[in-house]
Amino acid sequence: MPKPLTVAVLAGAALLTRSALRRRVRASPLWPLPALDPPVSGRPRTRALRLRVAARETVAEDVVRLRLEGVDLPRWEPGAHIDLVLPSGLVRQYSLCGDPADTSSYTVAVRLVRDGRGGSREVHEQVREGTELEVRGPRNRFPLIAAPSYVFVVGGIGITPVLPMLRALPEGADWRLVYAGRTPDSMPFLDELAEFGADRVTVASGRRPELDALRAELPEETVVYCCGPEEMMAAVAERFPDVRLERFAPRAQLGGASGGDTAFEVELRRSGRTLTVAADSTVLAAVRAELPDTLYSCEQGFCGTCQQRVVEGEVEHRDELLTDAERDDSMLICVSRARGERIVLDM
Repeated sequence: MPKPLTVAVLAGAALLTRSALRRRVRASPLWPLPALDPPVSGRPRTRALRLRVAARETVAEDVVRLRLEGVDLPRWEPGAHIDLVLPSGLVRQYSLCGDPADTSSYTVAVRLVRDGRGGSREVHEQVREGTELEVRGPRNRFPLIAAPSYVFVVGGIGITPVLPMLRALPEGADWRLVYAGRTPDSMPFLDELAEFGADRVTVASGRRPELDALRAELPEETVVYCCGPEEMMAAVAERFPDVRLERFAPRAQLGGASGGDTAFEVELRRSGRTLTVAADSTVLAAVRAELPDTLYSCEQGFCGTCQQRVVEGEVEHRDELLTDAERDDSMLICVSRARGERIVLDM
């Protein structure tokens, strides 16, 4: 076991006090947790479920926790997320933050984004106990891997995929959490985190994490996980090139390097159709006009639902998700485009 990691105390930060009833980190029967296979093009990735909101509670300023109940729900691993199909038809992704062993319910937490695209506002204003929602998933692109040492750097609602990871780590695992937020009132799950103890958890309230000091303390073999605002994730990635990131928002405004997009053709090989993608439209929009059952979700290039296999043509990848290997023969059709005049998809 590598030497214990000492996380620098942040100026102006509030450290969690040690709970008298400190919970020991329990070993999970799922450990070690293997990475899930990537989605397979052309296949339904999950079956849709119809679940009822059994409990709704406010767990922080502008954050509500929903517990959705069902029967014999698909198992999931820490880091997984589900899609919620909201009453309006909007589809949004939320990390599961409950117990992976519980097959009777899924738990998510949703922060209200007042200037967002409307999904979180709909959850806060319209979803109540008793509301039935369509749920797709779970899917996991942020799996917890076995490692000798861990550091988790999270901001605000980014704690949701990490909390089940902390609970799943084997007893005696070497790990630390740095949790940043605007104010303590805005940070969900502080009470749960207090049970792990101040020697493991540092809360940076109103201040940025001291990432340079953190980097200087890390054993070489430490695996770093990060989820939070884009500015934080960019700063962490700059200092820790191998960091494992989870993002549910696009990293930057998508757009061609030349400052404008052009139209191109998409051949759907198995369907025998050729479509035109307008300069101001997407492959997904063109495909769904012909094949309305085509799966999609975030429409921003970070969930992977719309991944399709590319048979011919060069792709201008604009997603936030695919690995270099996956980009060799696939694309996310919600944001990526042809680099030339034509691409061929296995659809």
